[in-house]
Amino acid sequence: MHQALLLSGALLFILIFSFKTKPVTSRSDRQSRNWKPGAMLFIYAITFSFAYISLDTGTGALILFGAVQLTLIFTSITKGNKLHISEWLGLIISFFGLVYLVYPTLTTPSISGFLLMGLSGIAWGVYTLIGRGSDNPMKDTAFNFKVTIPLVLCLMLFTFPMVNLSFRGVVLAVSSGAFASALGYTIWYMALKGLSETEAGVVQLSVPVIAAIGGVLFVSEPINTRLIIASIFVLTDILAVIIGRWELAKK
Repeated sequence: MHQALLLSGALLFILIFSFKTKPVTSRSDRQSRNWKPGAMLFIYAITFSFAYISLDTGTGALILFGAVQLTLIFTSITKGNKLHISEWLGLIISFFGLVYLVYPTLTTPSISGFLLMGLSGIAWGVYTLIGRGSDNPMKDTAFNFKVTIPLVLCLMLFTFPMVNLSFRGVVLAVSSGAFASALGYTIWYMALKGLSETEAGVVQLSVPVIAAIGGVLFVSEPINTRLIIASIFVLTDILAVIIGRWELAKK
């Protein structure tokens, strides 16, 4: 299904930019020739998809966001950036909040699932790091999706015998790719310009909480104590990380 997601995202951007008549030249145009973020997007999406064949939802989320965190924090530290004590505490406690939220569905992961999801998290971390330098988030995201097209088509040649398509599954994948992913990743690139590596990492820990709240609002899932406590942990400690970054900026 992630093949359909990437292809539909690329087609949406092709449609959007087909209405543009004026060429725009900027530093972002030069960046758009960089195929690396597109390759990272492809690796993230495909390994994510195959990893969940053998992983439960909670376990997969924990491995994914853990790998993203480690990638971004390691990069920040190797660049010589120091973390404020409140940032360390925020990272630890917010990750604890994530563990608490997904704990009921945690199981021992398979080795293949663990490795694939870990690779997916690293790829998304690198994709995020590259995105912090984007001057034109929509154009860069569009190019990233276009880079995935030949990669997806090659993969489909090898996986076609294993494909089990349904009309409902294709519609959901296309809708997700064309709107939730394509436009969502553009907004994420826009937000990254104002975030440090550490902030970008910890902010992403809010995704499972937002998804759980979305389940409450849109599919009438019950509000339980676990969701409330986990939300308080994660969201409060995101604030702690941001405050810690402000304190370091003052020095």
